Amino acid sequence: MSIRPGLVSVTFRQLEPRRVVALAQRAGLAGVEWGGDVHVPHGDLAAAEEVAALTARAGLAVSAYGSYYRLGESPDAPQVVATAARLGAPVIRVWAGSRASADADEDHRARVRDDALRLAASAAAEGIGIVLEYHRGTLTDTRDSTAALLAAVPGSGIRSLWQPNPERDAATNAADLEALLPDLANLHVFAWRPDHSRLPLHDHREQWSAWLAVAAAAPGDRYASLEFVAGDDPAQAFADATTLHDLLSPHLIGS
Repeated sequence: MSIRPGLVSVTFRQLEPRRVVALAQRAGLAGVEWGGDVHVPHGDLAAAEEVAALTARAGLAVSAYGSYYRLGESPDAPQVVATAARLGAPVIRVWAGSRASADADEDHRARVRDDALRLAASAAAEGIGIVLEYHRGTLTDTRDSTAALLAAVPGSGIRSLWQPNPERDAATNAADLEALLPDLANLHVFAWRPDHSRLPLHDHREQWSAWLAVAAAAPGDRYASLEFVAGDDPAQAFADATTLHDLLSPHLIGS
């Protein structure tokens, strides 16, 4: 098993794909999760092919397609799957609806579940998996609600991403992560205060050391990808990449 360092392209929405690739390569990262909002829009197969080629020429992998597709609400599932396939993405990141779990009725939960199953079947035909964003304001905003949604889609191969909730303490975040271990896909790595202001990753080094140790117990391989650096500053991304490499080396890479 291994945890590889990566970059989420939406960290630098303002940069062209070639510059995102150059930044990731210079930072010594292994893969890029490409976003569907700016860099590789749904249905833009030419852009997907171009970005896939750019990524491969730099010796990087496409770690995921960050589609921003919202289960139960988005109409363009076929375009999302086609774009991910042309990009060469192993998984498609999606959002579990647009309601917090505390506010979701059974009808909403059923729409999200049914769409997840349809999308997973369509993606599986292309050899692509579906992963759920672990995020506030959706059905994956708590460990219990996430577990309930995953239990509602048995045999689909759907898994979950994880990222810390800055409004929760380190121990609670660790418990959330541990609850996902059987179904854990990739991780998004950032350092935020509870008010969502951003910090250098080094400022949360202790927390991330503990969280990555938890993630290392999960079966399979995954990416830990930098997201939303302080000041949207490429220089900070290089500093954060150095911290991430230190956190992942040596005991978390390979086994």
